[in-house]
Formats: sequence, C-alpha cells, structure tokens
Amino acid sequence: MTAKIPATVITGFLGAGKTSMIRHLLGNANGKRLALIINEFGDLGVDGEILKSCGIEGCEDGDVLELANGCICCTVADDFVPTMEALLARPNPPDHIVIETSGLALPKPLVKAFNWPEIRTRVTVDGVIAVIDAEAVAAGRFAPDVEAVAAQRAADDALDHDSPLEEVFEDQLSCADMVVINKIDLLDEAALTHVTGEVGARLRPAVKLVRGSHGAIGGGVLLGLEAAAEDDLAARPSHHDGLEDHDHDDFESFSVSIGELAAPEDLLARLAPVISAHDILRIKGFAAIAGKDMRLVLQGVGPRIQHYYDRDWHADEARETHLVVIGQSGLDRAAISAALGG
Repeated sequence: MTAKIPATVITGFLGAGKTSMIRHLLGNANGKRLALIINEFGDLGVDGEILKSCGIEGCEDGDVLELANGCICCTVADDFVPTMEALLARPNPPDHIVIETSGLALPKPLVKAFNWPEIRTRVTVDGVIAVIDAEAVAAGRFAPDVEAVAAQRAADDALDHDSPLEEVFEDQLSCADMVVINKIDLLDEAALTHVTGEVGARLRPAVKLVRGSHGAIGGGVLLGLEAAAEDDLAARPSHHDGLEDHDHDDFESFSVSIGELAAPEDLLARLAPVISAHDILRIKGFAAIAGKDMRLVLQGVGPRIQHYYDRDWHADEARETHLVVIGQSGLDRAAISAALGG
C-alpha cells in the first residue's frame, strides 16, 4: 500500500508572515519536493506571484497552485477538492503539500475535507501550523481574550459593529498542532514572554509553540509532525461547530490600478494616511516605478509597509501599479481609490 502524501496547512491572520515562512521553507525543505496551494483573498494573486518569483531552485510555476475564488474553507467542494485531485493525478506527485490559507479561513472545515473519499486514501494532514503576529497579539488586536478585546472595542468610537476576528483567531489556535509566534524582533523580552504565556495557555495539550522572526522556520521543524489531524477533529474545538456554514461578510477587498509612479516614496506617502483614515487591515500588490526594470512588491499590514524589488517586468506585462485593499465591510472604495490616485 502506497504511503499517504503528507500535507501541512498554514493558517494565520493577514500579514502574520505566512508567505515569508513558505519562502524560507522552500529553501530549507531538506530535499523534499513541495507543492504549494495558495488561497489568495483578493482580486490579484499577489502571494502566489511572490512565491512563483522566489528564484529558489526547485520552485517551479507548476508547483504553485492558486485558489482565488474566495476563502478556502467556504469553497471546499468547488475549488479545493478538484485542485487536490488534479495535483494527485500528476505522474510524479509531490513529496509534501503545503497549503497557505487566507487570513480569514477557518482551519477545521478545511481539515474535514481531507476525509472526502477523493482525498482520504491518498493524503493525510501532517500538521496545522498557526502563524501569529507577536506585536499584534501583544497589542490585543487579535488576542484570544474576548473580554479584553470587547473592552478595547467599546472604547473605540470609530468602530460601529462587532467583528468575528477574535473568533477566527481562536479557531486557528484551537485547530493548530504548532503555533509560530512570528516577528519576535518587534517586541522586548517582557512583552514576548507575556504573548507566549497568553497564547500557550489557550492551546491544546502537546501543541508545540515556536518563536521566529521573518518566518525563518525550516522544514525540519514544520514538516513531519505526523498529526493525522483529519482523524482528530473532535479534539479541535471551533466556534462554528454544529453550524452548516459560515460567512465572512465582515470583510471585503477590491483592487486599485494606478499606473507607473515616479518613485516608491510617492506611493508610500499616499498609503500611510489612507490606511489610517479608513482602518484598512492590509494593502498589498505590485508597483511600476519609472526608470526601473524591476517591479516593486508592497506588503502593508496596518501602518507597517514593506517594499522591495523582486524581478524584472515580463515583456507581455503592462507596467502598471496594482494594489489589493482588504478591510472590514463598509470601506469607502471611491475615497480610497481617489486618495491612492486610482
């Protein structure tokens, strides 16, 4: 009997560092042939494009598959299962499958999908990895302490509705076999100790807790957990247990096209006030800079904006700036687009 192919599910909120961790994993997979399934939440496959342009030996375009039709846990039958079937039907299937969920995905419905007849005999969930932003948890934004978050929200006059962010965060922790506390370089030791204690107290017994920075966790740590999570669903509680489905109506995304820019600073100067004024969770995309042969990648989480040049523009690509804006429902698309120059 052929051994099942292990699959690792990587969850975490927007900007927690999932893509950075996968990039590092590709270069430290200890010889394993990896296939990636990327569930991009937005109109542009930004994360998938970044991974495809990673420049790491063995990272081929055909090994990166994107699911861009919405949250992966909501499109299991229509999107995820057929993608898995196509991957398993290849003449030379991968040694290991890595699945990056969107920041909004609930992991448990996805793990349940591994019990579908089309998948169960061929693949097992090696482990569920939850990646958290240490600084965000320290600030209480995605903390699992619901009462503390509710008190913080009550004191914020800018918020006019409840959001399920903390429930999604708790579901990701509850389903995890390993939790990576990422971006530890942004905290002092006292704050980091507090975050580690808060998160650790809410994990199931034997769940591993790992600290990291810039997603630099190797395959020897992330792969080979042998959790068989699909057989252990009862031990992974969810706020949505017993519900037939769920929605993510509290979130929305849209894209903005700007054109070529004179310099990166021009866009950065526009982004900061727009993010602040409209409480945008994340902005990401590519920018075309005049006089530069390479495209500029932008990744913004709250007020933190990272940017770097990743590769040359292809001859068949339009040199334009494309951004995906993600936030809670009610975003003023017209005002945001106008402020960004779209």
